[in-house]
Formats: sequence, C-alpha cells, structure tokens
Amino acid sequence: MTDPERIDAARETLPAWTTDHRDNYDAVVDVTKAPFGDAERDPITVIPYLQRYVDQMPLAEFEESDWVTLQNDIVSFLARLEAVQRHATWQVREAPNTPRGYRYVLVAADASDTVHFVDPYEVVAIEFQQPEIDVVRMIATIEETLAAPDTAW
Repeated sequence: MTDPERIDAARETLPAWTTDHRDNYDAVVDVTKAPFGDAERDPITVIPYLQRYVDQMPLAEFEESDWVTLQNDIVSFLARLEAVQRHATWQVREAPNTPRGYRYVLVAADASDTVHFVDPYEVVAIEFQQPEIDVVRMIATIEETLAAPDTAW
C-alpha cells in the first residue's frame, strides 16, 4: 500500500476513531469516579479525578501494555476537552518519518480562524518522560499549541 493509500484508508477510519475515543472518555470518567453529568457538560471538571487516578497508579510496575492503556485514556480525555472547548476534531496528517506514514491529530482554529494541529499522543509521550505526570501541564501544552501562531506538534 502506498503512503497516499494508507492515508486515505486512515481517513476512512476517522469516524470509528472518533467514536472509540469518545467512548473511552466515558470509560475514563467512570474509572476515575468523576461525576458523569459534570464531565459531560464540562470535561475540565474531570481534571482532579484524572490526576488523582494517575497519581495512585503503580507506574514503577507498569508494563508496556499498561503505558499504552494509560496513554489512550489521557488522550481520550484531552480530545474530549478540546472538542468541547475549541471544537477540535480528529484528522489524519501525513507523517513520513513515522512507521505508518501518518498521525491522528487534533485540529482546531484559533480566534483568527488559523488552523492549528497537535498530536496528543506525542504530548502524552513527552509527559511520560517527566518524574511526575501532570494532567494540567499536558492541557497547557495542547492549549498553547492550538492557540498560538505558527505552532504544531
């Protein structure tokens, strides 16, 4: 399969990708014990619950599959937050330096209607390298990227 064919195939999966992340957000709300009604109206209310959930995890004992699950959970939260706050949507962008040749990214327009994108998986992966995982720091990185001129992750 050529790169354009891979990207086209990935774009065809966007509705399912979006739905999977939306469903996973609901699961994150449930597992963190955040109030569902509040979380539905304003995902920012999930922050303290998600931070406590992450803080209580035995990260030193994590295996690769645990890190993948945690990354997906945090990305689902970040995607829902940005969908509500900035009307961000998932898109597929070409990424020739990656094994599959594309990335799923969040895309949103700023106040001047300039479109910005961010790869929340990359933001979370970078955060995982910090001594402590900070949910607010990840939000700040994504917010700054989606709002600032000439930025993209």
